[in-house]
Amino acid sequence: MTEPLWHIAHTYELTPTARDGIRTFLDTAFEGAFSDDDWDHTLGGIHAYARDSGGLLAHGSVVQRRVIHAHRSYRIGYVEGVAVRADRRREGLGGRVMAALERVIDGAYTFGALSASASATGAGLYAARGWQVWQGRIGVQGLSRVELLPDEEGSTYVRAAGSRPLPSPSRMLIFDWRDGDVL
Repeated sequence: MTEPLWHIAHTYELTPTARDGIRTFLDTAFEGAFSDDDWDHTLGGIHAYARDSGGLLAHGSVVQRRVIHAHRSYRIGYVEGVAVRADRRREGLGGRVMAALERVIDGAYTFGALSASASATGAGLYAARGWQVWQGRIGVQGLSRVELLPDEEGSTYVRAAGSRPLPSPSRMLIFDWRDGDVL
């Protein structure tokens, strides 16, 4: 088995062939449960991915989102599209993807966030890397008011960036609106 070749690239740097390959990979990895909205959420940020002679092995991206907490707007790094090819799981590839994305979060954002509602395996990986379940309320800025997201509570993880502290869970995190799954 050859050592994977690792890539870090902004969406704009991906060739159409690379973008199409990542989309196909994510469709397969999520067993058809990766929607067009999920794909849209994965774009516009930094991608970390690995390839070998058989194709893509692992992928993840971090995109900018806005979160309001205690009347302050934060620029955060939101992790999307993390997957490892089924035949190469449990080899540390997911951890290497997350390490690359965490470096981006540490250097560019106030803190990181992600949703692990679709994957118990992913939740274990994130917790092992120091991500923690957000203990406060979660909402989204709707068209006319803040809408609560109780189904996201318990599966939304946050991680401090660098030496910056996390916001207090005594106040709600209010995410920016987007089509499809908000988180």
